[in-house]
Amino acid sequence: MNATPRPPRLVLTLAAIFAAAASVALGSGAARADEATYEIRKTSAPATAGAASTVSVTVVGKNGWHVNDEAPITATVKADPGVTLPKPKLTRADLAESTKQTARFDIPFSATDAGAKTITAQTRFVMCQEQACKPASETVAFNVDVQAPGAAVPAAGAAKHGDKGSGKKSATKTKTP
Repeated sequence: MNATPRPPRLVLTLAAIFAAAASVALGSGAARADEATYEIRKTSAPATAGAASTVSVTVVGKNGWHVNDEAPITATVKADPGVTLPKPKLTRADLAESTKQTARFDIPFSATDAGAKTITAQTRFVMCQEQACKPASETVAFNVDVQAPGAAVPAAGAAKHGDKGSGKKSATKTKTP
């Protein structure tokens, strides 16, 4: 019987190549899979029934990631009955702030009556770093306490500024559209 030599194990060779490439990529400053690519911040101010008010949602890049300034970015907004939203979908043209690190939507609304109201905003955006970009989607809920006209409204300093939502997402857990 002739014994023919076995070819080298290609699977192990490819695995070694991928491991080496990953090691080089991580060493060159690329974000690791367990690092957050962005943070969601939400802000709301006191609201009075019958008056215009605003809530804001901001996407902030983290760990070397930034907001793509060319890709579409949107916020689809919904609210409880009795809350009027002038524009149910906001786009890049509606951004109140847009830098390489952040993108902020100010969402105008008015409520017809006092009480606890919920406004939700589903944001869709793209985060990038030097070697890659990733689409992301995050839904943020605002719990707004609408006061009756003439009721004592808390001072503006009591508003929630920079309230971090549950929107911290890592590269491995980012939702895609």
